[in-house]
Amino acid sequence: MTRSIRLGVNIDHVATLRNARGSAYPSPLRAALLAQEAGADGITAHLREDRRHIRDADMAELKANLSIPLNFEMAATDEMGKIAVATKPHAVCLVPEKRQERTTEGGLDVIKDQARLTAFIAPLRQAGARVSMFIAPDPRQIEASAAIGAAVVELHTGHYCDLHYAGKFAERDAELEALRKGAALAARLGLEVHAGHGLTYETVTPIAEIPEIAELNIGHFLIAESVFIGLGPAIAEMRRLMDAARA
Repeated sequence: MTRSIRLGVNIDHVATLRNARGSAYPSPLRAALLAQEAGADGITAHLREDRRHIRDADMAELKANLSIPLNFEMAATDEMGKIAVATKPHAVCLVPEKRQERTTEGGLDVIKDQARLTAFIAPLRQAGARVSMFIAPDPRQIEASAAIGAAVVELHTGHYCDLHYAGKFAERDAELEALRKGAALAARLGLEVHAGHGLTYETVTPIAEIPEIAELNIGHFLIAESVFIGLGPAIAEMRRLMDAARA
């Protein structure tokens, strides 16, 4: 079945739960295989520099066992670049990373780092990975992402979601409009458009309705919801909402 919008499931926080006790379970690979069975179109995993959740062995296991694409999220560091080239994932998404943050805050500043990122992504592209920039819906960042040779931009939806849950609906709607305009610009520049961060059942529909968006990457909410209803049903409901938005 060809879908108009894909769902990538991020399994980082299965590893967070495992690492909280220093145990061998729950297994990120098992979660990824369950997500694959439940209809996920891809699996996303972020190998952070401090290895706070996903570990190197997890990335190797995911690559060896999945039959759907693996999206390797990472900071643009020499260490991560070497691991990504060796792993040969379907896609690499470059994200900003700070040790003290709880989760990824904001988008990558491609403009500020344009020359270095142009050189950094060259071996990733040569290894066959589709390179994505995780950015805010800022026209300048979108244009810079196209200029350095990225294939994809992933628009950061975290601010939109935060505004929704803070009850700041006028500001939320303005951010949603910025996401719509950003997606349209990226598509005009020949970039594939993804989106993600903080999306839930309440916030996903307006994002999934944006016609240029080809893929949503969702993790924390699905793992949290799975505590109550199971991972398969949680993914199925998100899939239903996404498909309904496009229908």
